[in-house]
Amino acid sequence: MNFSEASLDGFEVFGSNTAPQGVISIQGLTTYLQDLLAEDRVLSHLWITAEVSSISVHRNGHLFLTLADPDSGDLLKGVVWQSQVLGLSFFPKAGQQILALGQMRLYAKSSTYQIQIWQMLPAGEGLRALQREQLRRRLADEGLFDSDRKLPLPIHPLWVGVISSPQAAAWGDMQRSWRHRYPGLQVVFAAATVQGEQAAESIVQAFQTLTQDGRAEVVILARGGGAREDLDCFDDERVVRAIVECPLPVVTGIGHQRDETLADLAADYTAHTPTAAAERVVPSLDQLRMELQAQQEDLYTCLHSALQRSREWHQELRSRLQHLRLDQQVRKLQQAEKQLQHQLHFALEQRLHQAQVQVQSLSLQLQALDPNAVLRRGYALIRTRDGVWLRDPSVPPGTPLILELAAGPLYVRVEAVPEISETAD
Repeated sequence: MNFSEASLDGFEVFGSNTAPQGVISIQGLTTYLQDLLAEDRVLSHLWITAEVSSISVHRNGHLFLTLADPDSGDLLKGVVWQSQVLGLSFFPKAGQQILALGQMRLYAKSSTYQIQIWQMLPAGEGLRALQREQLRRRLADEGLFDSDRKLPLPIHPLWVGVISSPQAAAWGDMQRSWRHRYPGLQVVFAAATVQGEQAAESIVQAFQTLTQDGRAEVVILARGGGAREDLDCFDDERVVRAIVECPLPVVTGIGHQRDETLADLAADYTAHTPTAAAERVVPSLDQLRMELQAQQEDLYTCLHSALQRSREWHQELRSRLQHLRLDQQVRKLQQAEKQLQHQLHFALEQRLHQAQVQVQSLSLQLQALDPNAVLRRGYALIRTRDGVWLRDPSVPPGTPLILELAAGPLYVRVEAVPEISETAD
């Protein structure tokens, strides 16, 4: 049989100058494969995770990468065109784990496939850091961290709101600080979860609780130290907005010094520890006494200076009278002297009255903050052996308690608890 007349796999060969049916060129095959990749819904828009094996910048600005599978070691070429390099969220380094967004393309010159990358993100902790920074910038652009929107702290608050976990050591540290520094302070405690997936929503609910209660004059958001990932709830947008929308000044004492959380940036004042936050919102009794003494000294100095000036002016008037011999001028000076004496007497009485009112007000404030004054009137403060002050009788019988009296503590035990019927307000 003549070869030129043979039938081969479904097509006829009619001569050496005639091409078989179905034959495709390399260029045609390349174009066909490129069209397949472009039309594929998965390969035309996909995310991949990989390790950057190598990276280089071409002289024309293009970015060429070799990506590796960290488990199998399989390699994939990647390219970022010069027009898209400036739009990358970050610039990766060799050995870094990344997430890459792009589409699969066929490189015609070598008939090899590669991924054309549009965007890259760091994987793992790097991604979390990038997301946090993007959120920080967005909230900053809204003005949530601006200093001109921050509220001043009250000078002498009587009620303080606290958001923390009731089991946290931070709560106990703050109570001990206030007992020594500012006894008599009233605290509204809003329990919250300060770690984990439910923490952000729990903190937001606690802010709403304190706002609706209405007694607190300042709010402390507190948590003890911990790993960075344990503090993620304080970088949550919901917590940041709850701080900003709170009508009361907010102090954070989250117990870390390495990085500021977004909650710290939004707060009106930031302390490095819960104890430091507790000390910041209230003055100490010693400080109040020093302020009162300083004001008393200033008042004495002011009155002494006023009296001294009046004596000098009086002496000057008398000296002038001694040098004037005309009766009319003497009478005028005498009248002026009497008028000045009357004005001086009235001014001194007014100043003295204002000073007495101010001293009395400061004394009343100091007495109001002294729990011993209440005890001396026959009252008693009741606390458990663990140091928790009681505000209601809901304790089980047999509970040992300590009654703080004016003369000293009295140790008692609960015999029975009467039932208290609830009545409508």
